[in-house]
Amino acid sequence: MEKEKLIKALKKRAYGYTVQEKLTEYDSDGNEIKNKITTKDVPPDLSAIKMLMDYGEEEELSEEELARERDRLLSLLAEKTKKK
Repeated sequence: MEKEKLIKALKKRAYGYTVQEKLTEYDSDGNEIKNKITTKDVPPDLSAIKMLMDYGEEEELSEEELARERDRLLSLLAEKTKKK
C-alpha cells in the first residue's frame, strides 16, 4: 500500500499538475479583508520521469481491459490471415 502511494506521487510529479493557492489578508482587528485564489501549473519533473522509466512498472490492466485487448489482437490476426 505504501509503495502504491509512492508510485502515485511519483507519477503526479512526472506528469505535472495544477495547484490552487489561497491567500487571505486580514486587517489589524483580524477581519478578513481580501481573499485571492491563484492557480499554478507545476511542470513535469525530469528526474521523476527518469525514475518512472527506470522503475519500469507498467500499469496493470483490469480484466475488462485485458479482454478488449485480446479481442483487438485476435481480430488483427484474423485480418492478416485472411489477406494471405
